Amino acid sequence: MAGPDNATTATEDERSMSSEPALESSLRLLEIGDGFIYARALHLAAELRIADLLAQGPRSALQLADATGTHAPSLHRMLRTLAACGVFTETAPGTFGMTALAQPLRSDHPHSVRTTVAQGGRLTAETFRHAEHALRTGEGAFEKTFGQPVWEYLKEHPKEGTDFDTAMQEHSRVERAAVVEAYDFSDATRIVDIGGGNGTLLVAVLREAPEATGVLFDLPHVVERNRIGESGLADRCAVVGGDIFGELPSGGDLYMMKSVLHGWTDDQAVSILEGCRRAMRPDGRLLLIERVIPKGDTPHASKAFDFAMLVMAGGQERTGDEYTALLDKAGFRVTRVIGTASVQSVVEAVPVGERPR
Repeated sequence: MAGPDNATTATEDERSMSSEPALESSLRLLEIGDGFIYARALHLAAELRIADLLAQGPRSALQLADATGTHAPSLHRMLRTLAACGVFTETAPGTFGMTALAQPLRSDHPHSVRTTVAQGGRLTAETFRHAEHALRTGEGAFEKTFGQPVWEYLKEHPKEGTDFDTAMQEHSRVERAAVVEAYDFSDATRIVDIGGGNGTLLVAVLREAPEATGVLFDLPHVVERNRIGESGLADRCAVVGGDIFGELPSGGDLYMMKSVLHGWTDDQAVSILEGCRRAMRPDGRLLLIERVIPKGDTPHASKAFDFAMLVMAGGQERTGDEYTALLDKAGFRVTRVIGTASVQSVVEAVPVGERPR
């Protein structure tokens, strides 16, 4: 039985716990913990193409349910949840319309993120169910979730592979504009994009460097889906399929990799960088376009993405010092790190010393 002293202590503790700063902290923690509810609702709205259905004006939950094959009262509750945080708006009881925030959920929006959000619900959310596996082992949890590594899975599931390419393109729309605005490509003559996906970044760069030629390099089944031809730049750009750990296209004076190294361990990253060092001209430059983690508690999207890379693929985002260390091991010297208007930075490096064998 608690004595008088204990009762007094408990009362004081309760008063302390109910103080305004502590209460605000508790509420904030609960809000963060509930974030997954909103995320899952958003995933489902993207998967069901709700924004496409609302593009011509508000519709009732019953109409939307008929169009999506869902249960109308349940769909109403999900949409009400999203309307409460600014995605959609309940224009009348049971009727929902678009908001400015919801516009990029449309498939036809010039800055659409619909595919990224929808695929996040199918792949990322599922993999995060096994996030504890990544914490305890340091290994990505995708294979534990889906039975095979991410790149094999995307290759063997063509729809997901195509959606992944589209998602990368959605990310790149804003990022590539920020990159070409931040970095001067005009003096390059042969630009090699390693892991360049469908080539949209390389197209944007070649338009900024009209005298240059380009080489798009990625896995064979990836470059098959390239968009070089439709850009009108096929006469200035070669498309090469291959292994990033094998022989890379040679003779370039500017090599670039966007969001490539974050998917690999330090040893693997050094191996990739050494391949670039072997392939490039002695006077060449290397650009790593990556999310560079700032020091301390500075809020930055790279920190959450770093945790996501761990869980998804055992990969990682890195600090500026960590990129410098990797590049030094591979025979490069960092000349500058350039921030952009997006979450990406440009790490510029030049070769030093003997070319690795």
